[in-house]
Amino acid sequence: MSGPPFKPFCATFQVLEGTDRGVQFPMLELPLTIGREEGNGVLLNDERISRFHAKVQAEEGEVLLTDLESTNGTRVNGHVVSIRRLRAGDRIQMGRTVLLFGSAQEIAERTKLLKSAGSADLKMGSPGGTEPHPGHSTVIHSEVAKLHTFDEPEDLTVDKPIREWMGQIFQGEKPLPPLPESGKASDIARLAELFDFLHRQLSHSLGATSTHKEGEGLHLPFESWQRLQMIQLALAMYLRAVTRRDG
Repeated sequence: MSGPPFKPFCATFQVLEGTDRGVQFPMLELPLTIGREEGNGVLLNDERISRFHAKVQAEEGEVLLTDLESTNGTRVNGHVVSIRRLRAGDRIQMGRTVLLFGSAQEIAERTKLLKSAGSADLKMGSPGGTEPHPGHSTVIHSEVAKLHTFDEPEDLTVDKPIREWMGQIFQGEKPLPPLPESGKASDIARLAELFDFLHRQLSHSLGATSTHKEGEGLHLPFESWQRLQMIQLALAMYLRAVTRRDG
C-alpha cells in the first residue's frame, strides 16, 4: 500500500528593487538556482548578477541559500553571505536586485509566532535553565530558534544572562545561533575541539587585561590585541572553509 504523495518543498520570492521589481515567483519547487541566464528557477534581468548566482535548497526542514562564487556576491539582510538559512521576511540582495523571501502569509505567520514566543517567556526557568516557570505557555525552542535572525552586532548585551535550555543557548528570551541538530560522534568531537580551542584563546587574551588606576576603562596589551585579531582571522577562514564544503 503506497503512502501519501510526496509534496516538494516550495519557496516564494518577490522582487522589491531592480529591473524586475514587482515581479513575483510564487511557490517554486526546490532546489533551484537564481541568476540571469535561462535555466534558473528565478531568472533576473540584472547585468550585475552572475549567470548562475546562487542556489536555494531545502534540507532537514530548512531553506538554505548558497552563493555560487558569484562575481559581486550575495547579501542577506545587509550581510555578505556564502551560505545562509533563510526565514520568511529575509531580504536577499544580488547586484541591484533585492528579493523578499517568503509569501505575505508566511511572513505574517512568522511575525505572529515571534510575538507569541516573546510573550511566553520561552519557559526559561531557573538560572541554570533546568526548571521551567509554572503557568507559562509552552514554546518549542528549536522552532523559535529557526524563526530568529542574528544579523545585529549588538545581539549580545551585558544586562541579560546567557543560559542553556533544551539544547539551545539563549540570552534572556532570545535564542543565539543554534548548533547543528545532527552529526556523527566524530563530527561532534571536532566541533567541541574547535570551540574549546577558541575559548582558550579568548580566555588567554582577556585574562591579560588590567584596570586603569582611576577605575575607568581597561588596558589590553598589544600582544593580546593581536591575538584577538588572529582569532577573528581564524574564524573568518573557518567560515570560508565550511562554506566551500557545501555541495
